[in-house]
Amino acid sequence: MGNWPATTVEVGSAGIIHNSQTLTLLDLPGIASLHPVSPDEVLAVDILNDGRPDLVLFVIDCASMARCLFLLSELIEQGHKIIVALSMDDVAQRRGIHVSEEKLSQSLGLPVLKVNPRKNVGIDALKDSIISNLNKHQSPVSINVSSVEERVDWVHGITQTVTEKRFAKESGSDKLDKVLTSPFFGPLALLSILWLVFQGTTTFAAPMQDWLDIIINQKIGTFISSHIGDNPILRGLVVDGIVAGVGTLLTFLPVMTIMFFFLSFLEDSGYMARAAVVADRIMRFAGLPGRAILPMLVGFGCNVPAVSATRSLSDARHRLIAGLAVPFTACSARLAVYVFVGTVFFGDNAGTVIFAMYLISILLVISFSFIFKSLFAKDAPREPLLIELPPYKFPTSMLIVSDAWLRVKGFLREAAGIVVITVVAVWALMAIPFSSGFSFGDVPVEQSAYGTVSKAISPVFAPAGFADWHTTGALITGFVAKEVVISSWAQNYAVEEGSDETQRESLGRLLKNDFNQSSGGETIPAIWAFLVFLTAYTPCVATVAAQKREFGTRWALIGVGLQLGIAWLLAVLVFQIGRVYL
Repeated sequence: MGNWPATTVEVGSAGIIHNSQTLTLLDLPGIASLHPVSPDEVLAVDILNDGRPDLVLFVIDCASMARCLFLLSELIEQGHKIIVALSMDDVAQRRGIHVSEEKLSQSLGLPVLKVNPRKNVGIDALKDSIISNLNKHQSPVSINVSSVEERVDWVHGITQTVTEKRFAKESGSDKLDKVLTSPFFGPLALLSILWLVFQGTTTFAAPMQDWLDIIINQKIGTFISSHIGDNPILRGLVVDGIVAGVGTLLTFLPVMTIMFFFLSFLEDSGYMARAAVVADRIMRFAGLPGRAILPMLVGFGCNVPAVSATRSLSDARHRLIAGLAVPFTACSARLAVYVFVGTVFFGDNAGTVIFAMYLISILLVISFSFIFKSLFAKDAPREPLLIELPPYKFPTSMLIVSDAWLRVKGFLREAAGIVVITVVAVWALMAIPFSSGFSFGDVPVEQSAYGTVSKAISPVFAPAGFADWHTTGALITGFVAKEVVISSWAQNYAVEEGSDETQRESLGRLLKNDFNQSSGGETIPAIWAFLVFLTAYTPCVATVAAQKREFGTRWALIGVGLQLGIAWLLAVLVFQIGRVYL
């Protein structure tokens, strides 16, 4: 359908069961023609040419039919068995465009059906058509074109035949775009929308977080503690480890859910494509092509698919620069830490702090894209952003809820295993004595392997104001995945203070005390330095693995080294400057 944010950038697959038959549906990245210019387009064309699917389901946007018909003509020439699904008909009709599926079917010699997936209209008929046409011979169709000019004429002729323009006027989307994509109001609108999203997220989520905290960390924790027996090792693992670590992370589910709800609304409304246009001007200043904004936007959800999404860039040097810059985008795992730290240290202003962290993330992406281009790709060409703006629409509640729930499930699926494994590993390190006179599971946490390593590394962060071993240890485990920073804090404070003490004195208060001590009373500059370090250093091992897959081991290691060095330097600058002016 297109190449705007929220459309496919990788091959997806799903099973379809209809009338006792099981089929596999492959969703390919969007392409404009069978002449690919980027790796994702190469993949789609290779599957069509070499994989030769049994049937091609070709989706046409009724509001932009000519663009779709060019590619369809190439697929017809290759002899694919094709069914055409007409979508976005409601949008086309609002623009005064009426498309006749009967005339289109006659002109093409192919089955054509109208569908409205948002309202589940025409889907069963489409499934029936797929099943019947799979086992039916489709007569070859000839379109008789020998040049691009003739192909364009053919597309124009089909479009004129099957569409009727009932009225012509400037659409509401066009009028709105004059404001939302303008050089002045566009960035202001984008910043305002982002601020509202973050402020709304923290405002709505706070009551639910408090409720979950009571249920998980007090009710459930107390119940498990009273029934688990007196075995100190088992009690330490379950109560001080899993319940304290995983339970604290789970209290941030309302935050993630509400955030994903807002993002799903923006994507399905069509606004995120406009955000890409607004950000394109900034990306070109950084020396990257406009299309580089697409993987960056994906990165605000998760850095791993964002690294993969750099395949949409046609030049290998641009892909490398974008792949090195992507980890500076503030992913959803960092969001959980932002919310926690913002709530603890800034109270009602947490939403503004989160908004500021996303602005800092964007500035890091721009700045270091420019630096990386100067270092690694001085002669890389400049390319314009070619992106179609989908029409604005008001998303259906079912679609938004479904999309948000899929994102939440994805976050839980990816985080659950990592968090549990990391929590158990951290507990084991806390249980291993590093001094004589202690036994496994019965050792002060500062004398454990975890505490010893954390204390050994802590002095590195003294110039940044957070040379406390609790925080250092959390940052070390955060290299596995950023969401475990919170669970590590909760876990090592629970082990150190004991579960009863932790209930009386909140994790937030313990953190405030330690940041105050490690910074010499300069708590606010130290916490800003910590947040900047969290944003800039390596997001997770999965991102490093994605960089290795896309660019090789050497560049993955270079990326890790650059991120750690940049993060430390920026954190030191923020603290040293902040202690003077804040």
